[in-house]
Amino acid sequence: MIKIGILREGKTPPDKRVPLTPKQCADLVSQYPDINLTVQKSPIRCFSDDEYARHGIALANNISDCDILMGVKEVPKSDLLDNKTYFYFSHTIKAQPYNRELLQKMVKQNIIMIDYETLKHANGRRIIGFGRYAGVVGCYNGFLAYGKRTKRFELKAANLCEDRIELENELKKVDLDNIKIILSGNGRVGKGALEIVRLLGIREVTIEEFKTQEFEEAVFVHVDFPDYNARIDGAEFAEKDFFTKPELFKSTFMELAKSADMFVAGHFYAAGSPYLFTRKDAKSPEFKIRTIADISCDIDGPVASTIRPSTIENPLYGYNPHSEEEDDFDKDEVITVMAVDNLPCELPKDASEDFGNELIKHVLPLLIGDDPHSIIDKATICKNGDLNTPYEYLREYFNGN
Repeated sequence: MIKIGILREGKTPPDKRVPLTPKQCADLVSQYPDINLTVQKSPIRCFSDDEYARHGIALANNISDCDILMGVKEVPKSDLLDNKTYFYFSHTIKAQPYNRELLQKMVKQNIIMIDYETLKHANGRRIIGFGRYAGVVGCYNGFLAYGKRTKRFELKAANLCEDRIELENELKKVDLDNIKIILSGNGRVGKGALEIVRLLGIREVTIEEFKTQEFEEAVFVHVDFPDYNARIDGAEFAEKDFFTKPELFKSTFMELAKSADMFVAGHFYAAGSPYLFTRKDAKSPEFKIRTIADISCDIDGPVASTIRPSTIENPLYGYNPHSEEEDDFDKDEVITVMAVDNLPCELPKDASEDFGNELIKHVLPLLIGDDPHSIIDKATICKNGDLNTPYEYLREYFNGN
């Protein structure tokens, strides 16, 4: 019998998402009779304790008898239990200074820590994440921003929508003129954003059409990194070179920015890659973009107008390209920026359901049965009172250096 506990989220501000919904818990117990599942009581999660109880799931304040504990965000250090196996987003794999003590304490308490972010298929692609709903909500917020900037329409804030059904109903209010939209990224985030653009029925055009033609309706172009980067020496673009020798490349994003009104940024950015556009680029009279939904939200990074994250409560701010400072978001020369960095929290029920489906399909079978590619071990940050071998690169960080 494997005892699994669903943790109450303890981080501040609180996160309402869950790794498994009430129905998913019930389905899991039905599918795997050898699993004993308990949900830690919580007053803040998007599904109430009563909803879990109605699905026949046991609830308790104390789940210390469970072997495996699953949450979403970092577990407060004071809540960690010795000799347990934890699943959550630890935010330690990039040597984040604010979580060094968390990693040290897990090692000291002989905890096995599996980070969702490091769970990868044999081909190297991530197994699980909230990226799809970051894309869905981020793109929706982009149109919310465009409506507010132009005063053409008003959308209800995503976090005030009960679920995705209500959010999609809000899209009926969107009223676009003949704007041109860039959507970047072809991963989970980009594809999530694409769902919203498709629901709006916006016409997709080619890169060449986007750059050279005018339209009487709203159009968009969907691009990925090979479309807005080029070799500095003029040689042919090769993905392998781009990832291993990014210094050989330059951004060609300005060729698109000259024609665009709105940019939905759902791309993955690798360290060392060329910035899409710089602060100098944004000053250019040729830079036409005035609404940017930066779902990727890398501060002072590849999207120069993202100078800070915004919040769910206040999702918009203005970036003045001439002063390089924050300004009123609806001024003509100012870029309206949406850069919320915890977007899936705005639709916690739908995001949790999507996440839980992947967890049940791809991860739990590895825990219960065979794991021929050692996927779980490769995602284990620490075990046996030390860093696990794949994360030895964190040794100096762990030691406080």
